Amino acid sequence: MRVYAWTLLALTCCSAVLAEVRLPTLFSDGMVLQRNAPVPVWGWAAPGEAVTITLDQQQVTATTDAAGAWKTTLKPMKAGGPFAMTVAGKNTLTIKDVLIGEVWVCSGQSNMEWTVNRAANAQQEMAAAAYPQMRMFTVAKQVADVPRAECAGRWAVCTPQAAGAFSAVGYFYARALHEKLQVPIGMIHTSWGGTIAEAWTSREALAASPELAGIISAADTATERYSRVIYAQYGAALQQWLAAAERATADGKPMPPMPLHALPDPRANQNFPCALYNGMLAPLIPYRIAGAIWYQGESNAGRAAQYRTLFPAMIADWRKAWGQGDFPFYFVQLANHLAAQKDPGEQSGWAELREAQAMALALPNTGMATIIDIGEAGDIHPKNKQDVGKRLALNALAKTYGQDVVSSGPTYAGMTLEGATVRIRFANLGGGLTVRGDKLKGFVICGEDKKFAWADAVIEGDTVVVNSPAVRSPVAVRYAFANNPECNLYNQAGLPAVPFRTDAPR
Repeated sequence: MRVYAWTLLALTCCSAVLAEVRLPTLFSDGMVLQRNAPVPVWGWAAPGEAVTITLDQQQVTATTDAAGAWKTTLKPMKAGGPFAMTVAGKNTLTIKDVLIGEVWVCSGQSNMEWTVNRAANAQQEMAAAAYPQMRMFTVAKQVADVPRAECAGRWAVCTPQAAGAFSAVGYFYARALHEKLQVPIGMIHTSWGGTIAEAWTSREALAASPELAGIISAADTATERYSRVIYAQYGAALQQWLAAAERATADGKPMPPMPLHALPDPRANQNFPCALYNGMLAPLIPYRIAGAIWYQGESNAGRAAQYRTLFPAMIADWRKAWGQGDFPFYFVQLANHLAAQKDPGEQSGWAELREAQAMALALPNTGMATIIDIGEAGDIHPKNKQDVGKRLALNALAKTYGQDVVSSGPTYAGMTLEGATVRIRFANLGGGLTVRGDKLKGFVICGEDKKFAWADAVIEGDTVVVNSPAVRSPVAVRYAFANNPECNLYNQAGLPAVPFRTDAPR
Protein backbone atom coordinates (compact mmCIF):
# COMPACT_ATOMS: atom_id res chain seq x y z
CA MET A 1 0.00 0.00 0.00
CA ARG A 2 2.90 2.35 0.87
CA VAL A 3 4.54 1.68 -2.57
CA TYR A 4 1.24 2.47 -4.28
CA ALA A 5 0.91 5.75 -2.40
CA TRP A 6 4.40 6.88 -3.33
CA THR A 7 3.80 5.90 -6.96
CA LEU A 8 0.54 7.83 -7.06
CA LEU A 9 2.24 10.88 -5.55
CA ALA A 10 5.05 10.70 -8.12
CA LEU A 11 2.59 10.45 -11.00
CA THR A 12 0.60 13.36 -9.61
CA CYS A 13 3.74 15.54 -9.34
CA CYS A 14 4.83 14.53 -12.84
CA SER A 15 1.41 15.43 -14.25
CA ALA A 16 1.55 18.80 -12.53
CA VAL A 17 4.92 19.55 -14.08
CA LEU A 18 3.75 18.45 -17.51
CA ALA A 19 0.66 20.64 -17.15
CA GLU A 20 2.73 23.78 -16.63
CA VAL A 21 3.22 26.11 -19.55
CA ARG A 22 6.47 25.17 -21.29
CA LEU A 23 8.41 26.56 -24.24
CA PRO A 24 11.07 25.12 -26.56
CA THR A 25 14.59 26.05 -25.48
CA LEU A 26 14.88 28.46 -28.43
CA PHE A 27 12.44 30.71 -26.55
CA SER A 28 14.72 31.70 -23.70
CA ASP A 29 16.63 34.64 -22.23
CA GLY A 30 18.68 36.57 -24.77
CA MET A 31 16.84 35.29 -27.84
CA VAL A 32 16.54 37.15 -31.13
CA LEU A 33 13.24 37.14 -33.02
CA GLN A 34 12.94 37.86 -36.73
CA ARG A 35 11.92 41.40 -37.63
CA ASN A 36 9.34 42.46 -40.22
CA ALA A 37 7.67 39.04 -40.42
CA PRO A 38 5.04 36.98 -38.56
CA VAL A 39 6.76 35.10 -35.73
CA PRO A 40 5.40 31.68 -34.65
CA VAL A 41 5.47 30.96 -30.91
CA TRP A 42 4.61 27.51 -29.59
CA GLY A 43 4.85 25.26 -26.58
CA TRP A 44 2.95 22.94 -24.26
CA ALA A 45 0.54 23.13 -21.33
CA ALA A 46 -2.45 21.22 -19.97
CA PRO A 47 -5.03 20.16 -22.59
CA GLY A 48 -7.59 22.89 -23.11
CA GLU A 49 -5.53 25.52 -21.26
CA ALA A 50 -5.55 29.12 -22.49
CA VAL A 51 -2.10 30.67 -22.95
CA THR A 52 -1.41 34.39 -23.37
CA ILE A 53 1.80 35.77 -24.90
CA THR A 54 2.74 39.40 -24.35
CA LEU A 55 5.66 41.16 -26.05
CA ASP A 56 6.16 44.91 -26.26
CA GLN A 57 2.86 46.38 -27.47
CA GLN A 58 1.10 43.20 -28.56
CA GLN A 59 -0.70 40.35 -26.90
CA VAL A 60 -1.88 37.10 -28.49
CA THR A 61 -3.60 34.02 -27.10
CA ALA A 62 -3.75 30.31 -27.87
CA THR A 63 -5.54 27.27 -26.52
CA THR A 64 -3.84 23.90 -26.22
CA ASP A 65 -5.12 20.90 -28.12
CA ALA A 66 -5.95 17.48 -26.68
CA ALA A 67 -2.25 16.59 -26.58
CA GLY A 68 -1.38 19.77 -24.67
CA ALA A 69 0.32 21.55 -27.59
CA TRP A 70 -0.33 25.20 -28.47
CA LYS A 71 0.85 27.57 -31.17
CA THR A 72 0.18 31.18 -32.09
CA THR A 73 1.77 33.95 -34.12
CA LEU A 74 3.10 37.38 -33.21
CA LYS A 75 2.55 40.17 -35.70
CA PRO A 76 5.57 41.61 -37.56
CA MET A 77 7.80 43.81 -35.43
CA LYS A 78 10.48 46.36 -36.23
CA ALA A 79 14.06 45.84 -35.11
CA GLY A 80 14.59 46.81 -31.50
CA GLY A 81 14.69 45.75 -27.88
CA PRO A 82 15.56 44.58 -25.38
CA PHE A 83 12.07 43.49 -24.36
CA ALA A 84 10.59 41.01 -21.91
CA MET A 85 8.16 38.39 -23.19
CA THR A 86 5.65 36.77 -20.86
CA VAL A 87 3.84 33.51 -21.50
CA ALA A 88 1.00 32.99 -19.06
CA GLY A 89 -1.33 30.09 -18.41
CA LYS A 90 -1.77 28.48 -15.02
CA ASN A 91 1.84 29.54 -14.49
CA THR A 92 3.74 32.48 -15.99
CA LEU A 93 7.09 32.41 -17.76
CA THR A 94 9.14 35.57 -18.36
CA ILE A 95 11.81 35.65 -21.07
CA LYS A 96 14.25 38.49 -20.60
CA ASP A 97 16.50 40.49 -22.93
CA VAL A 98 14.60 39.74 -26.14
CA LEU A 99 15.83 41.48 -29.30
CA ILE A 100 14.11 41.86 -32.66
CA GLY A 101 16.42 41.66 -35.68
CA GLU A 102 17.70 39.19 -38.26
CA VAL A 103 17.83 35.45 -37.49
CA TRP A 104 19.95 33.02 -39.52
CA VAL A 105 20.57 29.29 -39.23
CA CYS A 106 24.20 28.21 -39.70
CA SER A 107 24.77 24.52 -40.31
CA GLY A 108 27.07 21.93 -41.85
CA GLN A 109 30.07 19.92 -40.74
CA SER A 110 33.35 20.75 -38.99
CA ASN A 111 34.23 23.90 -40.89
CA MET A 112 30.97 25.43 -39.67
CA GLU A 113 31.48 23.98 -36.21
CA TRP A 114 35.03 25.41 -36.06
CA THR A 115 35.13 27.99 -33.28
CA VAL A 116 36.45 31.54 -33.11
CA ASN A 117 39.13 30.54 -30.61
CA ARG A 118 40.69 28.28 -33.28
CA ALA A 119 40.45 30.72 -36.19
CA ALA A 120 43.19 32.98 -37.50
CA ASN A 121 44.11 35.83 -35.14
CA ALA A 122 41.91 34.26 -32.49
CA GLN A 123 43.10 36.32 -29.52
CA GLN A 124 42.63 39.63 -31.29
CA GLU A 125 39.23 38.57 -32.63
CA MET A 126 37.95 37.49 -29.21
CA ALA A 127 39.23 40.64 -27.51
CA ALA A 128 37.28 42.77 -30.01
CA ALA A 129 34.08 40.70 -29.88
CA ALA A 130 31.96 43.13 -27.86
CA TYR A 131 28.68 43.07 -29.76
CA PRO A 132 25.78 42.95 -27.27
CA GLN A 133 23.22 42.90 -30.08
CA MET A 134 24.71 39.75 -31.62
CA ARG A 135 23.69 36.42 -30.11
CA MET A 136 24.26 32.77 -30.94
CA PHE A 137 22.18 29.73 -29.98
CA THR A 138 24.27 26.56 -30.27
CA VAL A 139 22.21 23.37 -30.62
CA ALA A 140 23.50 20.49 -28.49
CA LYS A 141 24.44 17.44 -30.52
CA GLN A 142 21.83 14.71 -30.67
CA VAL A 143 20.74 12.03 -33.13
CA ALA A 144 17.19 10.76 -33.46
CA ASP A 145 15.33 8.23 -35.58
CA VAL A 146 12.18 10.39 -35.66
CA PRO A 147 11.84 14.19 -35.66
CA ARG A 148 12.30 15.64 -32.19
CA ALA A 149 10.25 18.51 -30.78
CA GLU A 150 12.98 19.84 -28.51
CA CYS A 151 16.74 20.29 -28.33
CA ALA A 152 19.17 21.50 -25.71
CA GLY A 153 21.02 24.79 -26.08
CA ARG A 154 21.04 28.40 -24.96
CA TRP A 155 21.38 31.91 -26.35
CA ALA A 156 24.77 33.49 -25.65
CA VAL A 157 25.37 37.22 -25.94
CA CYS A 158 28.47 38.07 -27.97
CA THR A 159 31.15 39.21 -25.53
CA PRO A 160 34.95 38.77 -25.55
CA GLN A 161 34.46 36.03 -22.98
CA ALA A 162 31.75 34.13 -24.88
CA ALA A 163 32.71 34.62 -28.54
CA GLY A 164 35.56 32.09 -28.49
CA ALA A 165 33.03 29.25 -28.37
CA PHE A 166 30.94 30.60 -31.25
CA SER A 167 30.97 29.08 -34.72
CA ALA A 168 33.65 31.17 -36.42
CA VAL A 169 31.91 31.29 -39.79
CA GLY A 170 28.64 32.12 -38.06
CA TYR A 171 30.28 34.85 -36.00
CA PHE A 172 32.10 36.55 -38.90
CA TYR A 173 28.95 36.33 -41.02
CA ALA A 174 26.86 37.89 -38.25
CA ARG A 175 29.44 40.60 -37.63
CA ALA A 176 29.49 41.61 -41.30
CA LEU A 177 25.68 41.85 -41.35
CA HIS A 178 25.50 43.69 -38.04
CA GLU A 179 28.04 46.30 -39.08
CA LYS A 180 26.18 46.99 -42.35
CA LEU A 181 22.56 46.69 -41.22
CA GLN A 182 22.91 48.07 -37.69
CA VAL A 183 20.23 45.72 -36.33
CA PRO A 184 20.41 42.80 -33.88
CA ILE A 185 21.62 39.52 -35.39
CA GLY A 186 20.76 36.07 -34.04
CA MET A 187 22.57 32.97 -35.27
CA ILE A 188 21.16 29.48 -34.61
CA HIS A 189 24.19 27.22 -34.90
CA THR A 190 23.47 23.54 -35.60
CA SER A 191 26.40 21.56 -37.01
CA TRP A 192 28.41 18.38 -36.46
CA GLY A 193 31.89 17.67 -37.78
CA GLY A 194 32.45 14.93 -40.34
CA THR A 195 28.79 14.60 -41.30
CA ILE A 196 27.17 13.88 -44.64
CA ALA A 197 24.35 15.82 -46.27
CA GLU A 198 21.88 12.93 -46.12
CA ALA A 199 22.09 13.00 -42.31
CA TRP A 200 20.67 16.55 -42.50
CA THR A 201 17.82 15.57 -44.85
CA SER A 202 14.41 14.15 -43.93
CA ARG A 203 13.33 10.61 -44.68
CA GLU A 204 10.44 11.90 -46.77
CA ALA A 205 12.71 13.94 -49.03
CA LEU A 206 15.18 11.11 -49.59
CA ALA A 207 12.48 8.52 -50.20
CA ALA A 208 10.69 10.79 -52.70
CA SER A 209 13.70 10.98 -55.02
CA PRO A 210 14.39 8.01 -57.34
CA GLU A 211 18.10 8.89 -57.24
CA LEU A 212 18.20 9.02 -53.42
CA ALA A 213 15.69 6.40 -52.33
CA GLY A 214 18.48 3.83 -52.19
CA ILE A 215 19.92 5.71 -49.22
CA ILE A 216 16.74 4.96 -47.28
CA SER A 217 16.64 1.34 -48.48
CA ALA A 218 20.20 0.77 -47.30
CA ALA A 219 19.43 2.42 -43.95
CA ASP A 220 16.35 0.26 -43.45
CA THR A 221 18.33 -2.85 -44.30
CA ALA A 222 21.00 -1.94 -41.74
CA THR A 223 18.33 -1.38 -39.08
CA GLU A 224 16.59 -4.66 -39.83
CA ARG A 225 19.90 -6.54 -39.74
CA TYR A 226 20.71 -4.96 -36.39
CA SER A 227 17.30 -5.93 -35.00
CA ARG A 228 17.67 -9.56 -36.13
CA VAL A 229 21.13 -9.88 -34.64
CA ILE A 230 20.08 -8.29 -31.37
CA TYR A 231 17.04 -10.54 -31.13
CA ALA A 232 19.10 -13.66 -31.84
CA GLN A 233 22.17 -12.89 -29.75
CA TYR A 234 20.78 -10.66 -27.03
CA GLY A 235 17.25 -12.00 -26.64
CA ALA A 236 18.31 -15.24 -24.96
CA ALA A 237 20.59 -13.42 -22.51
CA LEU A 238 17.83 -10.99 -21.69
CA GLN A 239 15.37 -13.79 -20.99
CA GLN A 240 17.88 -15.40 -18.63
CA TRP A 241 18.37 -12.09 -16.86
CA LEU A 242 14.63 -11.58 -16.41
CA ALA A 243 14.33 -15.02 -14.81
CA ALA A 244 17.31 -14.33 -12.54
CA ALA A 245 15.89 -10.93 -11.61
CA GLU A 246 12.56 -12.48 -10.61
CA ARG A 247 14.34 -15.06 -8.43
CA ALA A 248 16.47 -12.36 -6.80
CA THR A 249 13.41 -10.27 -6.03
CA ALA A 250 11.58 -13.27 -4.55
CA ASP A 251 14.63 -14.17 -2.41
CA GLY A 252 15.23 -10.58 -1.31
CA LYS A 253 18.62 -10.50 -3.01
CA PRO A 254 20.22 -7.70 -5.06
CA MET A 255 19.14 -7.39 -8.67
CA PRO A 256 21.73 -8.93 -11.05
CA PRO A 257 23.28 -6.54 -13.59
CA MET A 258 21.44 -6.28 -16.88
CA PRO A 259 23.32 -7.91 -19.78
CA LEU A 260 24.96 -5.63 -22.30
CA HIS A 261 25.69 -6.10 -25.96
CA ALA A 262 28.57 -4.65 -27.95
CA LEU A 263 26.79 -4.28 -31.28
CA PRO A 264 26.19 -0.56 -31.94
CA ASP A 265 22.80 0.56 -33.17
CA PRO A 266 23.39 2.13 -36.62
CA ARG A 267 20.67 4.70 -35.85
CA ALA A 268 22.85 6.12 -33.07
CA ASN A 269 25.50 7.23 -35.57
CA GLN A 270 25.48 10.89 -36.58
CA ASN A 271 25.90 9.88 -40.23
CA PHE A 272 22.84 7.65 -40.30
CA PRO A 273 20.43 9.09 -42.89
CA CYS A 274 18.06 11.69 -41.39
CA ALA A 275 19.61 11.38 -37.90
CA LEU A 276 20.64 15.05 -37.65
CA TYR A 277 17.62 16.39 -39.46
CA ASN A 278 15.53 14.64 -36.81
CA GLY A 279 17.68 15.54 -33.83
CA MET A 280 19.18 18.94 -34.62
CA LEU A 281 17.04 20.60 -37.29
CA ALA A 282 13.44 19.52 -36.71
CA PRO A 283 13.40 21.05 -33.17
CA LEU A 284 14.13 24.47 -34.71
CA ILE A 285 11.12 24.44 -37.02
CA PRO A 286 9.08 26.69 -37.40
CA TYR A 287 11.17 29.34 -35.56
CA ARG A 288 11.08 32.32 -37.91
CA ILE A 289 14.35 32.86 -39.76
CA ALA A 290 15.72 35.17 -42.43
CA GLY A 291 17.58 32.28 -44.09
CA ALA A 292 20.39 29.76 -43.72
CA ILE A 293 24.11 29.47 -44.38
CA TRP A 294 25.80 26.11 -44.98
CA TYR A 295 29.40 24.85 -45.00
CA GLN A 296 29.59 21.14 -45.80
CA GLY A 297 30.65 18.78 -48.57
CA GLU A 298 34.00 17.38 -47.55
CA SER A 299 32.34 14.16 -46.32
CA ASN A 300 30.44 13.75 -49.60
CA ALA A 301 33.44 14.46 -51.84
CA GLY A 302 33.66 10.86 -53.03
CA ARG A 303 30.07 10.98 -54.32
CA ALA A 304 29.92 14.20 -56.29
CA ALA A 305 27.50 12.87 -58.91
CA GLN A 306 25.00 11.97 -56.21
CA TYR A 307 25.51 15.34 -54.51
CA ARG A 308 24.13 17.06 -57.61
CA THR A 309 20.75 15.63 -56.60
CA LEU A 310 21.22 15.34 -52.85
CA PHE A 311 22.21 18.92 -52.09
CA PRO A 312 19.32 20.62 -53.93
CA ALA A 313 16.95 18.05 -52.41
CA MET A 314 18.17 18.96 -48.93
CA ILE A 315 17.71 22.69 -49.57
CA ALA A 316 14.18 22.13 -50.91
CA ASP A 317 13.46 19.86 -47.94
CA TRP A 318 14.40 22.53 -45.40
CA ARG A 319 12.35 25.15 -47.22
CA LYS A 320 9.30 22.89 -47.34
CA ALA A 321 9.58 22.05 -43.65
CA TRP A 322 9.87 25.69 -42.56
CA GLY A 323 6.96 26.77 -44.71
CA GLN A 324 8.50 30.17 -45.42
CA GLY A 325 8.81 29.71 -49.16
CA ASP A 326 12.21 29.84 -50.86
CA PHE A 327 14.09 31.50 -48.02
CA PRO A 328 17.71 32.55 -48.73
CA PHE A 329 20.20 29.68 -48.66
CA TYR A 330 23.86 30.63 -49.01
CA PHE A 331 26.65 28.08 -48.97
CA VAL A 332 30.43 27.73 -49.09
CA GLN A 333 32.15 26.03 -52.00
CA LEU A 334 34.94 23.75 -50.77
CA ALA A 335 38.37 25.32 -50.28
CA ASN A 336 41.56 24.19 -51.98
CA HIS A 337 43.06 21.25 -50.06
CA LEU A 338 45.50 18.31 -50.33
CA ALA A 339 48.60 18.26 -52.55
CA ALA A 340 49.08 21.08 -55.03
CA GLN A 341 48.18 20.26 -58.62
CA LYS A 342 51.10 19.10 -60.77
CA ASP A 343 49.31 17.04 -63.43
CA PRO A 344 47.20 19.21 -65.81
CA GLY A 345 44.80 16.29 -66.24
CA GLU A 346 44.36 15.61 -62.53
CA GLN A 347 41.22 13.73 -61.57
CA SER A 348 39.69 15.37 -58.53
CA GLY A 349 36.78 14.36 -56.34
CA TRP A 350 36.98 17.72 -54.60
CA ALA A 351 36.73 19.62 -57.90
CA GLU A 352 33.73 17.55 -58.92
CA LEU A 353 32.09 18.20 -55.55
CA ARG A 354 32.65 21.95 -56.00
CA GLU A 355 31.01 21.63 -59.40
CA ALA A 356 28.03 19.84 -57.83
CA GLN A 357 27.75 22.60 -55.24
CA ALA A 358 27.74 25.27 -57.94
CA MET A 359 24.93 23.45 -59.74
CA ALA A 360 22.68 24.16 -56.75
CA LEU A 361 22.75 27.82 -57.78
CA ALA A 362 20.03 26.84 -60.25
CA LEU A 363 17.66 26.89 -57.27
CA PRO A 364 16.03 30.25 -56.56
CA ASN A 365 17.37 32.51 -53.83
CA THR A 366 20.74 30.77 -53.42
CA GLY A 367 24.28 32.09 -53.35
CA MET A 368 27.79 30.66 -53.06
CA ALA A 369 30.98 31.84 -51.39
CA THR A 370 34.02 30.65 -53.36
CA ILE A 371 37.13 30.13 -51.21
CA ILE A 372 39.44 28.37 -53.69
CA ASP A 373 42.18 30.83 -52.65
CA ILE A 374 42.24 30.51 -48.83
CA GLY A 375 42.48 26.78 -48.16
CA GLU A 376 45.41 24.86 -46.69
CA ALA A 377 47.04 21.86 -48.34
CA GLY A 378 47.71 20.05 -45.07
CA ASP A 379 44.62 21.03 -43.07
CA ILE A 380 41.01 20.42 -44.04
CA HIS A 381 40.07 23.27 -41.70
CA PRO A 382 41.33 26.58 -43.13
CA LYS A 383 42.01 29.02 -40.26
CA ASN A 384 40.89 32.01 -42.32
CA LYS A 385 37.23 31.92 -41.38
CA GLN A 386 37.02 35.72 -41.60
CA ASP A 387 36.89 35.76 -45.40
CA VAL A 388 34.48 32.83 -45.43
CA GLY A 389 32.01 34.75 -43.26
CA LYS A 390 32.51 37.97 -45.23
CA ARG A 391 31.96 36.30 -48.61
CA LEU A 392 28.81 34.60 -47.38
CA ALA A 393 27.62 37.93 -46.02
CA LEU A 394 28.15 39.59 -49.42
CA ASN A 395 25.51 37.23 -50.80
CA ALA A 396 23.06 38.21 -48.08
CA LEU A 397 23.79 41.92 -48.35
CA ALA A 398 23.31 41.89 -52.12
CA LYS A 399 20.47 39.40 -52.51
CA THR A 400 18.53 39.56 -49.26
CA TYR A 401 19.09 43.14 -48.14
CA GLY A 402 19.39 44.85 -51.52
CA GLN A 403 22.74 46.54 -50.96
CA ASP A 404 24.97 47.60 -53.83
CA VAL A 405 27.81 45.13 -53.31
CA VAL A 406 29.46 42.51 -55.52
CA SER A 407 28.66 39.06 -54.15
CA SER A 408 30.48 36.67 -56.49
CA GLY A 409 33.75 36.27 -58.28
CA PRO A 410 33.84 35.79 -62.07
CA THR A 411 31.76 32.82 -63.24
CA TYR A 412 32.04 30.95 -66.52
CA ALA A 413 29.47 32.22 -69.04
CA GLY A 414 30.53 30.57 -72.30
CA MET A 415 33.36 29.92 -74.74
CA THR A 416 34.21 30.56 -78.37
CA LEU A 417 36.69 28.53 -80.42
CA GLU A 418 39.03 30.77 -82.40
CA GLY A 419 41.41 28.48 -84.27
CA ALA A 420 44.10 27.37 -81.85
CA THR A 421 42.74 29.53 -79.04
CA VAL A 422 39.66 29.51 -76.83
CA ARG A 423 38.00 32.70 -75.64
CA ILE A 424 36.25 32.37 -72.27
CA ARG A 425 33.43 34.75 -71.33
CA PHE A 426 32.51 35.55 -67.74
CA ALA A 427 29.60 36.87 -65.72
CA ASN A 428 29.93 38.63 -62.35
CA LEU A 429 32.78 40.79 -63.58
CA GLY A 430 32.69 43.01 -60.49
CA GLY A 431 34.32 45.95 -62.25
CA GLY A 432 36.47 43.85 -64.53
CA LEU A 433 38.84 40.88 -64.57
CA THR A 434 42.23 41.06 -62.91
CA VAL A 435 45.16 38.80 -62.14
CA ARG A 436 46.99 38.54 -58.86
CA GLY A 437 50.59 38.03 -59.87
CA ASP A 438 52.54 38.39 -63.08
CA LYS A 439 50.47 36.02 -65.23
CA LEU A 440 47.33 33.91 -65.10
CA LYS A 441 47.63 30.41 -63.70
CA GLY A 442 45.28 27.49 -63.29
CA PHE A 443 44.07 27.08 -66.90
CA VAL A 444 44.43 23.76 -68.75
CA ILE A 445 43.32 22.93 -72.29
CA CYS A 446 42.74 19.81 -74.37
CA GLY A 447 41.82 18.59 -77.84
CA GLU A 448 39.61 15.73 -78.93
CA ASP A 449 42.01 13.26 -77.30
CA LYS A 450 41.12 14.68 -73.85
CA LYS A 451 44.81 14.97 -72.96
CA PHE A 452 45.07 18.17 -70.98
CA ALA A 453 48.07 20.47 -71.14
CA TRP A 454 49.00 23.56 -69.16
CA ALA A 455 47.69 26.61 -70.96
CA ASP A 456 48.81 30.18 -71.48
CA ALA A 457 46.04 32.60 -70.59
CA VAL A 458 45.68 36.36 -70.89
CA ILE A 459 42.92 38.78 -70.02
CA GLU A 460 41.43 40.62 -72.99
CA GLY A 461 38.73 43.02 -71.81
CA ASP A 462 36.03 40.97 -70.12
CA THR A 463 37.33 37.66 -71.51
CA VAL A 464 40.28 35.34 -71.06
CA VAL A 465 42.03 33.92 -74.12
CA VAL A 466 43.55 30.47 -73.61
CA ASN A 467 45.95 28.43 -75.77
CA SER A 468 48.82 25.97 -75.65
CA PRO A 469 51.49 24.97 -78.21
CA ALA A 470 50.71 21.36 -77.29
CA VAL A 471 47.06 21.63 -78.36
CA ARG A 472 46.53 22.78 -81.95
CA SER A 473 42.78 22.17 -82.11
CA PRO A 474 41.34 22.78 -78.64
CA VAL A 475 37.88 21.65 -77.60
CA ALA A 476 37.76 22.22 -73.85
CA VAL A 477 39.24 24.37 -71.08
CA ARG A 478 39.29 23.92 -67.34
CA TYR A 479 40.15 26.44 -64.64
CA ALA A 480 41.13 25.59 -61.05
CA PHE A 481 39.58 22.17 -61.53
CA ALA A 482 41.73 20.23 -59.08
CA ASN A 483 42.00 19.44 -55.38
CA ASN A 484 44.42 22.27 -54.71
CA PRO A 485 44.99 24.32 -57.85
CA GLU A 486 47.29 27.30 -58.25
CA CYS A 487 44.88 29.90 -59.60
CA ASN A 488 44.78 33.68 -59.52
CA LEU A 489 41.91 35.11 -61.58
CA TYR A 490 39.78 37.66 -59.68
CA ASN A 491 37.39 40.49 -60.34
CA GLN A 492 38.08 44.08 -59.32
CA ALA A 493 35.94 43.54 -56.20
CA GLY A 494 38.62 41.13 -54.94
CA LEU A 495 36.62 37.91 -55.28
CA PRO A 496 38.18 34.80 -56.89
CA ALA A 497 36.87 33.24 -60.09
CA VAL A 498 34.70 30.17 -59.58
CA PRO A 499 36.39 26.93 -60.74
CA PHE A 500 34.86 25.48 -63.91
CA ARG A 501 35.25 23.09 -66.83
CA THR A 502 33.78 23.59 -70.28
CA ASP A 503 33.62 19.86 -71.03
CA ALA A 504 30.40 18.20 -69.90
CA PRO A 505 30.41 16.64 -66.42
CA ARG A 506 30.76 12.87 -66.47
